[in-house]
Amino acid sequence: ALPRATDTNPNANPIPMNPDGTTPLGKDREEEGNYILDRETFKEQAVHFDFDSSTVRPADKGKIDGVATFLKGQPTYHLKIEGHCDERGTDGYNMALGERRALAIREYLISVGIAGDRVNTISFGEDKPAVLGHDEAAWAKNRRGEFVLMKPKA
Repeated sequence: ALPRATDTNPNANPIPMNPDGTTPLGKDREEEGNYILDRETFKEQAVHFDFDSSTVRPADKGKIDGVATFLKGQPTYHLKIEGHCDERGTDGYNMALGERRALAIREYLISVGIAGDRVNTISFGEDKPAVLGHDEAAWAKNRRGEFVLMKPKA
């Protein structure tokens, strides 16, 4: 059986699993190179950031720990981290901030034992909001890093 996120860290969020021990794939199959992209497995593990910050909040470290635990049990899987911002700031500033956020999550994963060559990053700046809106509630949800699991093609 695959390790559950709660095996090594009681504060880590559990990773959803199918009864056969595999992770669920979304309806829309995406591929990149030799990998199938899975946006569903870590959907609930999105890491959120404070305004104008790329520092991982202590409250979100358990989410990243859960992802790391899962990856340790799946050495052929890779991960993409997508950095996002709210709509405030210039396009250039937000692209750079999104990249810093994705890199902060990547560095945390490396610090807990995930090889850096298994994790890549991309910034979308403010281009892909999680929710629409022009208030603090919407902005808080849009300041995030999201995980995309990359499963090797069979």
